[in-house]
Amino acid sequence: MISSPSDETHRDETHRDETHRDEIDRDETPRERPAVPPALRRADSLVLVNTGDGKGKSSAAFGVMGRAWARGWRVSVVQFLKSGKWQSGERKLAEHLGIEWQSLGDGFTWESRDIDETVAKGRHAWEVARTKITSGDYQLVILDEMTYALVYGWIDLDDVLEVIAHRPRSTNLIITGRRAPAELLDVADTATEMRVIKHAYDQGIRAMKGIEY
Repeated sequence: MISSPSDETHRDETHRDETHRDEIDRDETPRERPAVPPALRRADSLVLVNTGDGKGKSSAAFGVMGRAWARGWRVSVVQFLKSGKWQSGERKLAEHLGIEWQSLGDGFTWESRDIDETVAKGRHAWEVARTKITSGDYQLVILDEMTYALVYGWIDLDDVLEVIAHRPRSTNLIITGRRAPAELLDVADTATEMRVIKHAYDQGIRAMKGIEY
């Protein structure tokens, strides 16, 4: 029986799939526990920084928001760029759960009609955030997009570091945004850099409700 070109193509694809599986399966299943620090201790609170050009910085923070709420923590979210007009899914969730949420910016800077007002809003957001942090009333304060206010020079880095260093013992912080300053990374307990491998937007796909917002 003479095979058709489609049969040959199918056999080639099957061979490639099997070869690929062999390459994936080549690593042995880990049997040894990863190295553990010699002495583990409990911290009163942590500072987390989510930075980098990849997607997921705020999404990761809001995942912790839900976890903290489930643990009975009092949580506050302060957004430095997004305005109150931005009705994201995570904001709807926060409102449903009774989590304090303040969007104090006026959107993307390149869409600003008055950059001085945009800067003033960013500075006001920090004053609000400072009050939340220093009050001691919250176990978690999320400073979403705050790195931009630092990078653009709207707020003073030394002032931010001072507030972080002298915050109440039980106040955890999550700071998000690109280009986090090295000094901020130095004081973080956990710093994660999101890296782009692929992004739907670069392929001409619009932001999707339920995924991006």
